[in-house]
Amino acid sequence: MKKSICVVGLGYIGLPTAVMFANHGHKVHGVDINEKAVKMIQNKQLHIEEFGLEERLNGAIDGGMLTAGTTPVESDVFIIAVPSPIKADKTAELEYVRKATASVVPYLKKGNLVILESTVPPRTVEDIMLPELVQSGLEIGTDLLVSHSPERVIPGKVFAELVSNDRIIGGINEESAQQTSDLYKSFVKGTMHETDATTAELVKVMENTYRDVNIAFANELAMIAQGINVNIWEAIKLANYHPRVNIHFPGPGVGGHCIAVDPWFLVELDPEKAKIIHLARQTNDGMPSYTAQLTADILAAKGIKDPKIGVLGLAFKGNIDDMRESPSVEVIEQFRVRGMKLVAHDPHIKENNIPEQTQKFDEAVTDASALVILTDHQAFKDIDPTTLTTMANKIVIDTKNCIDRAKWEAAGFDVYLLGDSKN
Repeated sequence: MKKSICVVGLGYIGLPTAVMFANHGHKVHGVDINEKAVKMIQNKQLHIEEFGLEERLNGAIDGGMLTAGTTPVESDVFIIAVPSPIKADKTAELEYVRKATASVVPYLKKGNLVILESTVPPRTVEDIMLPELVQSGLEIGTDLLVSHSPERVIPGKVFAELVSNDRIIGGINEESAQQTSDLYKSFVKGTMHETDATTAELVKVMENTYRDVNIAFANELAMIAQGINVNIWEAIKLANYHPRVNIHFPGPGVGGHCIAVDPWFLVELDPEKAKIIHLARQTNDGMPSYTAQLTADILAAKGIKDPKIGVLGLAFKGNIDDMRESPSVEVIEQFRVRGMKLVAHDPHIKENNIPEQTQKFDEAVTDASALVILTDHQAFKDIDPTTLTTMANKIVIDTKNCIDRAKWEAAGFDVYLLGDSKN
């Protein structure tokens, strides 16, 4: 049965979700407080980068199945997909979720379903959403159904994973979970796993915390390998041939709206017990400083004074335009702290977000003492090093193991790799 759906939050998750439902026969109204983003969507323009989004958005709007505005409308289903970042003190900022929930209350009617997609600390549905929803006067669990179904997709592959990934459905009761499952079956081919809302909240945070801890382990190994003449990338690859081992790879830090954020939810929940989780966060948050110091040490060993760094990559992962919690920003700050000049370039980020950013690759390269690759964009993998004739020194520091080392060395570059002392 087709539903009318109101999606609150039209960012990296909300907009693709709204488009997906609209493409599968539901009448969808998207809501965002960002008036510029709303106007762009109304004009079939993208304010975020996601593979396959443009054609799907155009189809949804042209077919009359998707509208956008700054206020909700009466609907059968309300989906909340707003940010849940951390504050400076590393505690969860849940005001976006609370305000988004409150914004739909005047439009609720008997028989509605409210779904939270945002990744949140356990008990957010119980402690933040339900107190707002009771203001509707509807009986929760009968007149008004509520559930949590966290997004589990990766930027750059959102539409494929919305379809193929299993979905966790956490209802405040069985009916809430069942109706939520039925709704997502409109396009989800993965298995629906029904549970309660708090368990669903914990599951999503656990998934991202597992990855954060694993990456912290890899980063520790990288720092150890740096001192014992071992290439950690090769060592991890070999270790992962073991059928019960799956070590992630190191890098200049951890970014994104999930992995760099969600573990703090558990630390806040129970700091005395979340010791490994806390240490992993500290380890990964320390990698930008380690990366900047590694760069400084390499240049000092080369006798290069007053260096200029060409920073390649500002997005938190390859081939997307998302800078949320990107470690590149902190690496750049660490360069500043060390008094190092820099110019940064990212081909996917079309507006300058930091003072040192340029939209021209050549400006980042010209007179650079070294290039430091912080994001594994395909554009950086495709660089022909023989064309980089305006650099002051032929030095490249690859923190993502993403370039062809032999090709760069053949072009006369000294190639340094994070987690490898064989330079």
